[in-house]
Amino acid sequence: MDKILVVEDLKKSYGRTEALTGIDFEVAPGEVFALIGPNGAGKTTALRIVATLLSPSGGKVTFLGFDLKKQPEKFRERISYLPEEAGAYKNLKGTDYLKFMANFYARSDQEAGEFIARAREIADLGKRLNEKAGTYSKGMTRKLLLARALMTKPDLAILDEPTSGLDVINALEVREIVKRFAREGISVLLSSHNMLEIEFLSDRVSLIDKGRILDTGTPEELKDKYGSKNLEEVFRSALQ
Repeated sequence: MDKILVVEDLKKSYGRTEALTGIDFEVAPGEVFALIGPNGAGKTTALRIVATLLSPSGGKVTFLGFDLKKQPEKFRERISYLPEEAGAYKNLKGTDYLKFMANFYARSDQEAGEFIARAREIADLGKRLNEKAGTYSKGMTRKLLLARALMTKPDLAILDEPTSGLDVINALEVREIVKRFAREGISVLLSSHNMLEIEFLSDRVSLIDKGRILDTGTPEELKDKYGSKNLEEVFRSALQ
């Protein structure tokens, strides 16, 4: 299969407000694909639709050959979604949170153990996993949540602002984790306002504004096309 996710003429309206006006994009196996744009452009709406949290107003979304409208449960079995404002259960120890989440996806005790072991490695929090999540810094919490999102090795990880609010070191660690799992074959649908992050992580990028896609290409292709030094300049040029 050359495409794991295909989005065709995707639309979403809230009353008279059109959040998405008919966007198209595809994600290949092992590809990191990013949607970038200003606040209110439609990025998070698109991600939430693919994650089955919102129903589209029109268009078609296909994942591994399954149709979103007809078989949303097939999406949920093989995707993972990390929203920007996600939080862990503050009264649970980190390790108990991972065990709790693993049991939602594991088909056996052995598989649950494999998920938890992988999550411990991803989070890399050591003994702090034995402490309540409510005592964690934002960076520690984000790594715990990323570990939850990747521990099952989903076919598609949907990450909305994965390093939002993190310091330089924690942000770099999160990016390196995402990059490593993409090299191992996980596809990633990503949204971020951090253009350095987008260039570091993404194989291809779509520029989105006011619910429509302006252009798509690799970071280098887009910079060459618009004669720009970085993606911020690319986006400004695409709007003109």
